[in-house]
Amino acid sequence: MNKNDKGRRQFIRSSVFGLGSISISPALADKAISSSINKQKNKLNILCVGAHPGDPEFGCGGTMAKYSKAGNAVTFLYLTRGEAYNDKQTYEQSAELRTKEAENACKILNATPLFAGQIDGNTELNKERNEQTAKLILAQKPDIVFTHWPVDSHPDHQVSGLLTLTAWIKSNKQFHLYFYEVNTGSETMSFSPTDYVDISDVREIKKQAMFAHQTQSPQEVYDSFFKSMEEFRGLEAGVKAAEAFIYFKPDDERATIVGLAKP
Repeated sequence: MNKNDKGRRQFIRSSVFGLGSISISPALADKAISSSINKQKNKLNILCVGAHPGDPEFGCGGTMAKYSKAGNAVTFLYLTRGEAYNDKQTYEQSAELRTKEAENACKILNATPLFAGQIDGNTELNKERNEQTAKLILAQKPDIVFTHWPVDSHPDHQVSGLLTLTAWIKSNKQFHLYFYEVNTGSETMSFSPTDYVDISDVREIKKQAMFAHQTQSPQEVYDSFFKSMEEFRGLEAGVKAAEAFIYFKPDDERATIVGLAKP
């Protein structure tokens, strides 16, 4: 890594910290490194990859709202169009409806929707799909990418996370990679956050984006999972409401612990 690459990486990492209440570890949440995102000069390209319409919004819509409000470019890449959500409709009918919901949610969050062309419930993880998805992700020139934590009961979520991880590897780890949770306890499993974002001030915007997905029973899903999850993560981070992430560290940052110098 040359000096310019290292400086860029440090800037991006500090910019992520600038979103508020992001910490090195849950145990150090009260000592979170933070700075004012409003003072950020260089704008970032943020990409959020989700298996279905609604996954990015439900999983980290608050964080995406904070990025877009600060003037950064936010893009949602949906692996599928949610074709299989209703067995009483054709795939085409379901895809049309859920695509519109995704587009409406993106308008609320000031994000750009993209679709990878895979099929809901039948996503593929193979050499061809790895190459296609990596090309699509890298075409966005992202500084930071968020995606599903792949240890998940939903196969589409697994595929989404692993395709994104492969793109990160193929890019020679050019962007920062964060994993988000969805319905922890029923879908996402073994999720131990490394970082948090305080979403207290954008919680209603996130909720509006979530509720744009009317086919997904948003009130029931919000009450059953996300309201309590946001508040629980907020307790961990010492704020009213938060979203939690696992940061996939680059090689040169893995063998470090706060307070101990590198060998």
